[in-house]
Amino acid sequence: MTKGTPSMGKKSGKKNMIHCRRCGERTFHLSKGKCSGCGYGKSAKLRGYNWQKI
Repeated sequence: MTKGTPSMGKKSGKKNMIHCRRCGERTFHLSKGKCSGCGYGKSAKLRGYNWQKI
């Protein structure tokens, strides 16, 4: 039974988060097409909540 590391090794090299062009953080999800940090791709306004410390 050698079915652990060989399969997990094939998972490397895939990428779904890249740097956001608006905020610069690595929070832009490629398949969703929106940034979880600033909200780019979803709305024109910056994403923010009242509980955040800015």
